[in-house]
Amino acid sequence: MPGALIIQVPRDGPLDRQLGQAPPPSLAGTEVVVERLVADAEGALDAPHGAEVVMTVPSPASLAREPAEVRRVIERAGSGVEPLVIVVEVAEELHDDELAPVIAAAGHATRPVILRITRGP
Repeated sequence: MPGALIIQVPRDGPLDRQLGQAPPPSLAGTEVVVERLVADAEGALDAPHGAEVVMTVPSPASLAREPAEVRRVIERAGSGVEPLVIVVEVAEELHDDELAPVIAAAGHATRPVILRITRGP
């Protein structure tokens, strides 16, 4: 599923609720799958398995501040079969300006791109 974007969030957290009730407009009309995953006892997702982590940022605001870096890490990942993962350590909400660089990069990727939110606030 090249060019696909998968957003992984802790189930029943604030981001899960936002994406279910009031998703950012930028997700409309895009090939995006939201996966609600079971978190550990502290409310965090474990490290991804079977995927290549290409970038880790502390918050989604970093994605908006570094759109060229998002594009660069996706472009330079090369070919392979593993999905590419951008890890966001903490997020309560996702906004259009934060998602835009990831959506754009995923649209040009040869592998699926996962935006994995490790935990809520």
